[in-house]
Amino acid sequence: MATFLLEVGTEELPASFVADALAQWETKIPASLTALGLTATLRTYGTPRRLAVWLADLPDRQPDRQLEVKGPAVTAAFGNGDPQGEPTKAAIGFAKAQGVTVADLVVRDTEKGPCVFALRQEVGRPTAEVLTELAPAWILGLEGKRLMRWSHGDLKFPRPMRWLVCLLDDQVLPIALEGLVAGRQTWGHRVLSQGPVILDRPADYLPRLREAGVLADVTERRERICQQMAGVAELMGAHVEVLPNLLTEVVHLVEFPTAVVGEFDREFLALPEPAIVMEMVVHQRYFPVYDRGTPRTLLPYFLTVSNGDPAKSKQIAQGNGRVIRARLADGKFFYDADRAIPLADFGPQLRKVTFQEQLGSIADKVERMQAIAAALPTCAGLSLNAETQAQLQRAIALCKADLVTQLVGEFPELQGVMGG
Repeated sequence: MATFLLEVGTEELPASFVADALAQWETKIPASLTALGLTATLRTYGTPRRLAVWLADLPDRQPDRQLEVKGPAVTAAFGNGDPQGEPTKAAIGFAKAQGVTVADLVVRDTEKGPCVFALRQEVGRPTAEVLTELAPAWILGLEGKRLMRWSHGDLKFPRPMRWLVCLLDDQVLPIALEGLVAGRQTWGHRVLSQGPVILDRPADYLPRLREAGVLADVTERRERICQQMAGVAELMGAHVEVLPNLLTEVVHLVEFPTAVVGEFDREFLALPEPAIVMEMVVHQRYFPVYDRGTPRTLLPYFLTVSNGDPAKSKQIAQGNGRVIRARLADGKFFYDADRAIPLADFGPQLRKVTFQEQLGSIADKVERMQAIAAALPTCAGLSLNAETQAQLQRAIALCKADLVTQLVGEFPELQGVMGG
């Protein structure tokens, strides 16, 4: 049994593409192998700078297969449509093309009626030959939202390719893409490693990359991040909110993760919690830290996952702290400016916000909602007193007002939250 490794080295890939590409390979590669009579144990690996597939338990060659090749309809293959009749030029030509005699043709029923088929034996090819053809197709078959060209050819990929590794046991398979020729040389972490990493065989992949500061296994990186965050939370006596979507994104943003604790000024805790958390999570990819004893009480700390040198975690924390303080200072300025104006006073500005070209502005939509709310009790047979009706109309009048506040303009994700 043989083992195969394919790695595509690139500039830093978008985190979403790494996850999507590995998922595509996990579906497409087994299907393409099965179609050619091959089976293997599949594992995929990915970081911001590489995508890799590792296949174990591969046979040395394809099994011999009997193929049934469909030919012309019986009516076109034999005179008068009788299989016992005289073969036509169509039948003779088809048999010759398939390397069989007319007498070897068989008739099979199909959705379009009886057709002739040629039965022939196909001798299995060496696995190395098959993989040399499949590997480039696996790479080029990856689909993404934003692809780019970076050379003179037509090849498109989310980021420029920088190296290729293609090994079957200790043999380099001769594949090439956009001027890159596959070899046994990969590269480690940009900061934690210097020089190329040479792979003698696929089994060297994970351990030698680990020595070069790269955890190529997605699961290993995820577990390391979770363990570090749990350890940090324990030391702080706090609770780190591990948001699943953020964790998945961060896992694909780093090659050697290190959890780093940063802090910001307590004065920013005067901002609404959603505004602080939105800034940390959406814009900075930070994990918020809460008081363990008091639920939903935010602390002036955050946890970020660094891809840099762990020995420089202090400087990394300070740099991230400066960034979040600047962002929160902007948020506080907008929040204070918005609070100086009654929420109802933002309503007229909704006239300037288009809802839909043929349906007018957001203000027009609000007026339609108010009209529906006024008519609905009668239509539904409900009885609302004047005070309840007035409260309902006021709630509708205010429900879209935060769309034109400065804070929502800066952080659109907060619409519908700030107005509450």
